[in-house]
Amino acid sequence: MPAAVVATKMGHLFVLHRETGTPLFPVEERAVPRSTVAGEDASPTQPFPVRPRPLVPSTLTAAEAWGRTPEEREACRRRLAPLRSEGIFTPPSLEGTVVFPGFAGGVNWGGVAHDPVRGLVIAATNRLPFVVRLVPRAQFQAERAAYRGPGEYSAQAGTPYGMFREALLSPQGVPCNPPPWGALSAVDLATGDVRWEVPLGANPEMSGTPGTAEWGSVNLGGALVTAGGLVFIAAARDEALRAFDVETGKVLWSAALPASGQATPMTYRAASGKQLVVIAAGGHSGLRSKMGDHVVAFSLP
Repeated sequence: MPAAVVATKMGHLFVLHRETGTPLFPVEERAVPRSTVAGEDASPTQPFPVRPRPLVPSTLTAAEAWGRTPEEREACRRRLAPLRSEGIFTPPSLEGTVVFPGFAGGVNWGGVAHDPVRGLVIAATNRLPFVVRLVPRAQFQAERAAYRGPGEYSAQAGTPYGMFREALLSPQGVPCNPPPWGALSAVDLATGDVRWEVPLGANPEMSGTPGTAEWGSVNLGGALVTAGGLVFIAAARDEALRAFDVETGKVLWSAALPASGQATPMTYRAASGKQLVVIAAGGHSGLRSKMGDHVVAFSLP
């Protein structure tokens, strides 16, 4: 059946008939939180695919705060407590709203990869919460001028409010939600089931902490599936290109890159007959990953 798969930053996969747009798995309109801002009329519902299930969590409250130590966890609880946090699609507010999944997704610019032989979609996802807060126009300029932190302000010209947003991190710079913070998932397009899901990547500054191999990292970049049953992906904050078994999600191989690979690999067959996998390794300032200016090729046996 001709199909199109749409992956979103909310971590949803919509599987549609490619010629008619009809959902091939049911899609429901569900009630979502209303806006508390005067004059704002937010939609009372949003579309949710029934299958596949969401590929990322969609709620984060103070009770769910995480930290590597009790002190870090308590700091995250205090940070979350005054914020509006009623689940996915909670509108921005004056007190601040938890946006989870955050502005990095869900699925980001790498999109998804397709294995037509096995009928699988491979998706890399992020699990990094943000807070977004509306700032009344009268105080926006002064607040933005006084701010010295890592968050972002936007004037939103022509509206009564400016906007402030930042990642929800502990004072030590660690996400306030439980890991993994990045994952790789395989979805069966025949059934809508998630076949497997594994952590993706690592955070270099946490390399000495036990358990970090299961924490994953925020990632920007897509996956490549080969006919031989391998999934190649870098994308994470560390400097590694990995090959996963498309059947199980097990890491079969990895290689160090000269910089972080925030890109999607490509493959081709050289005149010699060898198959090559190539990736741009340039890093990303927003992820604080190692920067560079490299294109790296690996040959497959």
